[in-house]
Amino acid sequence: MTYAETLHFLYHSLPVFQHIGGNAYKPGFGNITELEKELGEPHRRFRSVHVAGTNGKGSVSHMTAAVLQAAGYRTGLFTSPHLKDFRERIRVNGEMISEEAVVAFVSSHRKAIDRIRPSFFEITTAIAFDHFARKRVDIAVIEVGMGGRLDSTNVIRPLVSVITNISWDHAQFLGDTLEKIAGEKAGIIKEMTPVVIGESQIESQLTFIARAKECSAPILFADQTYHIVNQADNGEMMPITGSPKTLATGKTLPQDSCGQVAATPRALQPFTIENLLDGETFTLCTDLLGDYQRKNILTALTVLDVLNGSGGLQIPREAVQKGMASAAASTGLLGRWQIVGHAPLTVCDTGHNEGGLREIAAQIARQQFHKLYMVLGFVADKDLSKVLPLLPKEAHYIFTRAGIERALDENILARRAAEYGLQGETAPTVTAAVARARELARAEDMIYIGGSTFVVAEFL
Repeated sequence: MTYAETLHFLYHSLPVFQHIGGNAYKPGFGNITELEKELGEPHRRFRSVHVAGTNGKGSVSHMTAAVLQAAGYRTGLFTSPHLKDFRERIRVNGEMISEEAVVAFVSSHRKAIDRIRPSFFEITTAIAFDHFARKRVDIAVIEVGMGGRLDSTNVIRPLVSVITNISWDHAQFLGDTLEKIAGEKAGIIKEMTPVVIGESQIESQLTFIARAKECSAPILFADQTYHIVNQADNGEMMPITGSPKTLATGKTLPQDSCGQVAATPRALQPFTIENLLDGETFTLCTDLLGDYQRKNILTALTVLDVLNGSGGLQIPREAVQKGMASAAASTGLLGRWQIVGHAPLTVCDTGHNEGGLREIAAQIARQQFHKLYMVLGFVADKDLSKVLPLLPKEAHYIFTRAGIERALDENILARRAAEYGLQGETAPTVTAAVARARELARAEDMIYIGGSTFVVAEFL
C-alpha cells in the first residue's frame, strides 16, 4: 500500500466521527483492548499524561509536551483532530510520525483491523501507542478524543490525569447537563493517581472531588495553585526577532523570562505568574496568543509541578520558560488565535463550542479595527442556539461550509443567524468566503475565520 492508499483505507473503510458524527462513535474498550493485545500492549511501555476537558485540552497537551521536550525528555504527543495532515496527531519531540510508519502499521495489522472493525479514532489511538513504544519515548502526553470514561485512550495508567474545564459540547453523547458531562470527564481519574483540574466550576467541582476521593487520588485545582498577576506590558503582544534579549519594539526582556527565542520573527505573550501556595512570582511567555491561554498556562504549570514531584521527573524553571515560549512552534500547534495576516488583521481559531466562542468573542471585542468581517461555518449537529447569541452583531458575516458531510449548509446557517441579529452573505466554499472577506476588508479592518475545526483546516 502507498501512503495515499493507506489514508483512503483509514478514512473510507472505518467510521470517522469528524466526517459522519455520532454513527462513528464507539464508546468502550472492547476494540482498543483487542488492538492492544494484537500489538503486545504498547501503552504499558511508556509513562504518560492523560488530558481531558471540553476546551483547552489540546493547548494544555501541547504546552506540557513542549516543556517536557525542553527538559530533555523524549516526548510523545497524541492529539486530535488534525488540521492539514493526518500525521499531526502523532508526534515525538514535535516530529510527525512518518508516512512509512503509518503504511507499515496498517499493512502489518490489516487482518486484525478487518476482524476487529475499530473506529478511525480507535485505530489512530493504536497507531500512536505503538509508535511511542517503538520510539521508546520517556513520556507521552495523550489527549482524550471525547468525554473520558469510555474513551479509547482511557486504557492508559498515567502519572497524572488532567481535566481542563467543562462546557457544553457533544451533549448527545456525554449528557444533557454539565454535571453529567463532568461525570464522563471524571472517568479518567484513576486509583492513587494525582488529578489536576484546570478550573474551579460550580457545576463540576463537587463531581471531581467526589470521584477523586473515591479513587484516593490527590486533586489539585490549577486556578487555586497559580494566578496570573498581570499580562506584562499592559497586555501587548511582543514581536520577537533576533537575539533572545531584544524585542523588535525596542523593549528589553530578561533572557530567563522567556528562555530561548526563535530567530524568525514571531509574537510572544508575556505573563507574570504567582504561585498561590508559596507566594513566588515569575515571568514567562508563550507563543500561543489567545487570551484564553491564561487558563491553560495555569493548568499546564500545575501538571508540570506534579510531574516534577510525585511523577519523579526533573523539570527546571528554564525548561518551563523555554517550552512555553515555543509551545506552538516546537509541537506544531495550529489554529489557536493564529494571526495569519496584517492590514487587515486576519485571525483564525478552531474554537467551536459555547465556552470557546465566548472567549473568542471577548478577545475580538478587545481588538482595534474599523470593521469586522466574520467567515463562519459550523457542523450540522451544532446547537446553534448556544453559540450564535455569543457572536458580535456589528460584524459583516460571510456564512460558508467546509467540504465535509457533517457541514451545515451555509444558507441554513445564514437564516438561523439572522434570528440572532447576525447579518451578511453566503459563500459556497471556505476559499470563496475568505476571498470575499479579503475583497471587502480594508487595511484597518479585521477578518476572523472560524466556527469549526474544518473551516480553519480548509483555510490553512
